[in-house]
Amino acid sequence: MEQSLPVWIIPALTLVGGIVIGVILARVLQRTAPGKTQHQLDELQERFDSYQSEVVTHFNTTASLVKKLTQNYQDVQEHLSTGAERLALDEVTRERLMASLVDDSRPRERLKPQHDSQFDLAAEPPRDYAQKHEGDPSMLAEGYGLKR
Repeated sequence: MEQSLPVWIIPALTLVGGIVIGVILARVLQRTAPGKTQHQLDELQERFDSYQSEVVTHFNTTASLVKKLTQNYQDVQEHLSTGAERLALDEVTRERLMASLVDDSRPRERLKPQHDSQFDLAAEPPRDYAQKHEGDPSMLAEGYGLKR
C-alpha cells in the first residue's frame, strides 16, 4: 500500500497544480482582454466621429458652393439684362433680347421625339399576344402548339 500512495499523489498534485495555473492564467488574460477590447472600441468610436465630421463638412461646403453658384447665375442674368438694355440699337431688338433672357431663365421642356408616319405609336397600342386567325385554337386550348 505504501507504493500505491505515491501513484495517486503525483496525479492529484499535478491536477491541483494545473487548476491553480489555469485560474492564474484566466485572471491575467481576463484583465488584459477588456483593455484591448476597450482600446479597439475607442479607436472605432474615434474613426466614426471623424467620419461624421467629414460628412458634415462636405455637405456644408457643398451647400456653400451651390449658394455661390446660384448667386453667380443671378449676377450673370443681371449683367446680360443690363447689357441688353444698354447695347440694343432699337426697341424691337431690345425687346427680343429681353424676351430671350426671360425665356432662358425658365426650365426648358424636353424635346419630344419625331415619329415617322409609318411608325405612329399613338395609332394602336402594342400587342402582347400572338395574332389568331379564324378557326385556330386559342392559346389556352389543350392542343395548342401540338402538331397533329
